[in-house]
Formats: sequence, structure tokens, C-alpha cells
Amino acid sequence: MEPLGSEKAAPRTRGLVSRATKLSTVPDRRAVLSVADSPRTFWSAPGEATVIGSGSATTIRADGPDRFRAIREAATELFSVGDVHAGALAARPRLFGGFAFHDEHTETAPWEGYPGAKFVLPRTQVTYAGEEAWLTVNGIGATPGAVERRLEEAADQFETLPDPGSVGTPPGIAGRTRTTSEAEWRESVVAATDRIAAGELRKVVLAQALRTSLERPLSMPATLTRLERRYPDCYRFLIEPDDGSGGFFGATPERLVGRSGRTVETGALAGTTGRGDTPEEDEWLAAELLADEKNVHEHELVADAVRSQLAPYAASVRTGERSIRRLATVQHIETPITAELTDDEHVLDLVEALHPTPAVGGLPPTEALRTIRDTEPFERGWYAAPVGWFDAAGYGSFAVAIRSALARGPTATLFAGVGIVEDSDPDREWDEVQLKYRPILDELE
Repeated sequence: MEPLGSEKAAPRTRGLVSRATKLSTVPDRRAVLSVADSPRTFWSAPGEATVIGSGSATTIRADGPDRFRAIREAATELFSVGDVHAGALAARPRLFGGFAFHDEHTETAPWEGYPGAKFVLPRTQVTYAGEEAWLTVNGIGATPGAVERRLEEAADQFETLPDPGSVGTPPGIAGRTRTTSEAEWRESVVAATDRIAAGELRKVVLAQALRTSLERPLSMPATLTRLERRYPDCYRFLIEPDDGSGGFFGATPERLVGRSGRTVETGALAGTTGRGDTPEEDEWLAAELLADEKNVHEHELVADAVRSQLAPYAASVRTGERSIRRLATVQHIETPITAELTDDEHVLDLVEALHPTPAVGGLPPTEALRTIRDTEPFERGWYAAPVGWFDAAGYGSFAVAIRSALARGPTATLFAGVGIVEDSDPDREWDEVQLKYRPILDELE
């Protein structure tokens, strides 16, 4: 590691002090996550650096309908005063976290430790960018010398981590408890389609929760490694409560929004079918999905809404070609959408504008959210809400937290939902929800 400069006493800084260095060796990700302090954070996305956060230099929280603005303002204040030397763009300090789905969210079980919004500035973060690994150490109200000494100590630790060994097997599931029976589900779907037929709704996304009892303790590093191998093209994340007593994690295929410069990338992901046993069956199912009136209608509702929500911020909006997104267990209809911003908007402004998309909420939004609240017999918490990161420039990347679960002690609660439109069939929608449990369920069984 290169010298960090003078070790002479320096005045304590009122704000953020951040130092980074490139590691001489690239440490194993599972080993880094295994030795990380709570709360741990993990973010890995297609075309982005993978970041593992350890501990908290500071945490900002907010609740209620103003939580997006409150987080943005607190972060602006945090980044406004400081002494930051990143050395590389990938190693810059970032805030990692997410939001609750509903404005009126409360921290009831199992969502203790997950307020309406929470973002963590890791005390230590390891960033994997290409073939390199960077170490960043952050401090609030610290002296540069103290942060630099912590950087040296941490670098020595990460360059001598022990081999974590084999990934091992999933923890196994001893029991399952559903929040919604098949009979209750049919009643809910029929009630929703009746409201759609009456013109009160155009679409609503109804979800279920599945509480599993685990046979053995869940290893989060091993679980995220298995998800990475099976879903390399998805957004994989972990956000822990402050005390490390669990973790909200997932491998979601759905990007909410990414912003770099004035370029914004988002898209529509809606319409689902299974995978075939052969390439020929895969192609047949994909062609059937693209020709299915119900799924295409659901997809178009989402794409139209995303374009409409971006329009007030954009000088231009471009829609890419509709295609099939293939994952390990399902296939989706996908349409990429790109925009160029008129002004220098913070990524959180775009997150607030786009959440919830009709892919996880419905249309019209207010009526759909009311229907979800009245219908679902469980608390969504952070499920289907924005999770991701942002930096001092207001750049960032956020995904929609589907294909996700909340682990706490010997249990893991899985979440999955499906879009309901006028011609939805309750039994087919039930089967689709069970299919969407598979990405996480396969890593637990």
C-alpha cells in the first residue's frame, strides 16, 4: 500500500473524513462479508461495482410521506462538509439503504430495525471494480490521521483473510406458514377484478408472504454467493438492522432507476411465464408470453406509467425494444427506458417520482395502494420498495426489492406478488406467485 502522508496531529474535522486505497490483493467477497461488523451492507448489480459495507460511520433515518426529501436533505448536509480522498471513482463514499413501500409504515414485526427510510454510510467498505479491489474507511468528526491509521490496519486485515472454504448447503426448511390461503386469495383477486371491471382500478399488484422455519442458521455470505452464481444478471442486496439481528436480502431482476451525469436508465419489467425444460420449450413459452393479451396489457401499463413519471424531469425519453428477460426460474417481458435530464436532479427525486411503479403497485396509484392496504394481511415493509445507493453528487442506483426475504433468527419470511388486471385468473395468479418464491426458496431448502 502506498504511503498515506504525514502522521502528524491534525485538527478534528466537523464532517466526513474519508480515505481509500487500492488493495494489493483482491480478497474473497464471502470472506470479507464474514468478518464485517454489523450493520453489514452488500450491493452487486449488472455493470456496476460490487460493494461490501462493514459497520456504520453514520446512519440517517426518516419516516412518513416526506422520507425521500428528508433523506436527501440529511445526506446533502452530511456531504457538504468533509475531507474526502477517494483515489478512484469506485471507492468514493456512498450511502446504502432503502425505503418502506408504504408512506405510513411502522416498525412492526418482522420489520423491527427497518424504519420508513434508512441509509448507512459504512465505516469500512470494500469495492470490487473490474479486476481491482479498493478499501475505503469513513469517519465522522474524526482526524484525518486517525482515519488513515484505520485504513492501514484494515488493509492489512483484508490482505490476509483466511480461505472461507466451500459454500456449503442451504440451511433447510423445517416448516412453512402462509399469510394467505388459496380460498382467501381467490376472494381477493375476484374482488380486485370486479373493481377493475367497474372502472375503479386499472391494475393492482397483490402479494403474499411465506414464513419459513429454518433447520440450521442462515449464513448470509453463503446465501448471497449462491444467489450470485444463479442470478448474476440481477440486483443482489443485503441491508441489515443496526444490531445485525437479521437481514433483508434478495436478487431482484427489476431496476427502478440509475443516474449518472444527466443520463437516467430505468425500464418496465412485467409479464411472467416459466422456463422450459429444453431451449425449444423456452422459446415457445417466450413467444406465448409476448402474444398473451393479459401479460402484454399489464406490461404496457407499466411502460406507459414509467415514461409519464419521468417526463417532468426529462429533456428526452427513449424507449428500447421489447424483449424477453430470462432468469433461472422465470421469463419476463422487458422494455428498457432511457432519459436525459433537463436539470441536475438528485437520484432520490427520481426514486420518489417512480415509486411505486405499476409493476409493484398499480393504477391509479392512490386507489391501488389503498386496495393493497385493505387486502393484504401482512406488512409489506421494505418489500417491493426502492433499495440501493447514492453519493455526494446525487448519482446512484436503485432496484425494486422483489424476489426478496427478511431473515431474523431461525426464520426467513419470503415475499412475492403478481399484477391483477381485468382478465386475471385467480388460480393462474396463485401459481405465478409460487413461481416467484423460487429464487429465494431454492437457496433455503
